[in-house]
Amino acid sequence: MPMILHHSPASPFVRKVMAAAIARGIDGQITPVATNPHVSPDELLAVNPLSKIPCLVLEDGTGVFDSAVICDMLDRMGDAPPLIPATGAPRTAVLVREALADGIMDAAVMRRGFVGQPMDEVRTRTDARQKAVVQRGLAALDHAPPAGLADLGAIAVACALGYLDFRFPHEPWREAHPALAAWFASVSALPPIAKTQPPA
Repeated sequence: MPMILHHSPASPFVRKVMAAAIARGIDGQITPVATNPHVSPDELLAVNPLSKIPCLVLEDGTGVFDSAVICDMLDRMGDAPPLIPATGAPRTAVLVREALADGIMDAAVMRRGFVGQPMDEVRTRTDARQKAVVQRGLAALDHAPPAGLADLGAIAVACALGYLDFRFPHEPWREAHPALAAWFASVSALPPIAKTQPPA
């Protein structure tokens, strides 16, 4: 019986999980189920009291969340080379890069939540702060972009950049970050990224 993934195709964190599963060759073991966490559906609350996606439901009904925990679990399934090094400085470097990408996604998702809302002083200040988070994160990644798409940190970075393209096309980032843009272009056609494009 396949595992169930509560998801939205627009979520960059869901994309990270599915991209990791594709990279490991185990995506066929996961059945995506469209879920709107904002309405706290009973079927999601039964496995994740936080009502957040992605949430992976194992065959025994156990819910696994959030995306970092799911990816760590997936990395111990199948026979593909691991996306997270087992120990030492290489492991730390991958996890820090994942955390940086996740932080960019968190900030961008928060900014997306302001769309259609009246931009009072508090929202305007919060939006500016989150935009600065994204800009600093992009600058750090441009200084040291990933090498290929061989680890979870790189997958997370690709998902973060894809989300910026998807939700903030009016705020282009490539010109100011040429090294990062070149890397993203080099990995965008690879199956984990190409097969998980958000809806147009």
